[in-house]
Parts: sequence; C-alpha cells; structure tokens
Amino acid sequence: MTERRFTDARQLATAITTAATAIGPATTTAIRHEAMVLQALIQASASGRPGPNVITGAYRASWQVDVRTRRGGATATVGTFAPQARRLELGFTGTDARGRAYAQPPFPHVAPALAQIQQNFAERIGRAVLEAL
Repeated sequence: MTERRFTDARQLATAITTAATAIGPATTTAIRHEAMVLQALIQASASGRPGPNVITGAYRASWQVDVRTRRGGATATVGTFAPQARRLELGFTGTDARGRAYAQPPFPHVAPALAQIQQNFAERIGRAVLEAL
C-alpha cells in the first residue's frame, strides 16, 4: 500500500468514502472464500481416518456454507444438520434415545480443519482488504 497525502479535508473525505465502498465487498469475497476452504477441509477430513469413514458420502455432502452480507463485510457459517455430526466429531459412549448402546471413539474432522484455516486467517482477510483499496 502506498502512502497518500491530502491537501484538504475534501480529498480526505473522498478517499475515505472510496475506501469504505471497497472494503465491504472485498471482505465479503474474502470471507466467502475462507468459508469455502473450511468446508472443503472439513469434507476432506471426513473422508476416512483419522476422521470418519465414508459409507455413502451423504454426511460429507451435507456440509454447507451460508454467507450473509453485513454492513462493511460478511459473516459465514459452515455447518451441517446431519444428526451424526456431533457424535462423529466428539465420540459417544452411552445409550441413545432409542436404547442403542454405543462406545464410539471420536473421529475429529472439524477441529483439525478449523485449526488449519485459523493460521493466518486475519492476515488473509487484511490482505484482501488492502488489495481492494
């Protein structure tokens, strides 16, 4: 990013308005990209050990991304409504509501994906914003 100098308040106000207009869409694009990468990482981790094995592929395909534009940026949710998600990630020992007994170990696939994407996340979003200015 280059340094800019302003000779009057009007130039500064114009530059701030231009930057504010560019930051929202740039942040939204970057957040959408990061969410899709997280989804792909989770799906890859849910494709066999050490994560859960693939039987039909329906669980892996159930992971979705929802990006919502907000003022000045966006929020993203990566998740699934699959009932087995929590049990696969954290494991389960006990009896379920149907009376079936389980001693299922955890097969982490979300936590490793999150750990991987969190590395340098803020830097990647910041870089996207700076490139938009």
